[in-house]
Amino acid sequence: MISQTAEYALRAMVFLAMRSSAATGQEIAETTKVPPGYLSKIMQQLVKGRLVHSQRGIGGGFVLAKPSSEISILDVVNAVDPIERLTSCPLGIDSHGFNLCPLHKRLSQATATVEAAFAQSRLSELVEESQSPLCASIPLSQTQLPYEQ
Repeated sequence: MISQTAEYALRAMVFLAMRSSAATGQEIAETTKVPPGYLSKIMQQLVKGRLVHSQRGIGGGFVLAKPSSEISILDVVNAVDPIERLTSCPLGIDSHGFNLCPLHKRLSQATATVEAAFAQSRLSELVEESQSPLCASIPLSQTQLPYEQ
């Protein structure tokens, strides 16, 4: 449903949402199992999308640009690989014009439903819903939930 890039970005963002301090790219890559070179490009997109701040120097790294309760899954996906909606016939059939055939209309509706669900889901919810939202890859001793600060 979503691209590997979006999946990796979501892993990184959930990891950052679980932390009370900056995380280096290496820490994020190791913990979330995202290839470091690819993660670097994703983090640049998240910075450009104003979801993450990068800090240089000692104690630097990446932090969320705003509270995790204000960042939706859709925000993250749109920052790195936006979901494409069908607005005209993908087969290029002239007679369809901007009126989608029944199949493509249903696909477009399904995409809209997914977008709405992603827009309503916040990073904070992913962190709060379980003890380890990243499939037990993060020892709890390395985390501090936003509401515990």
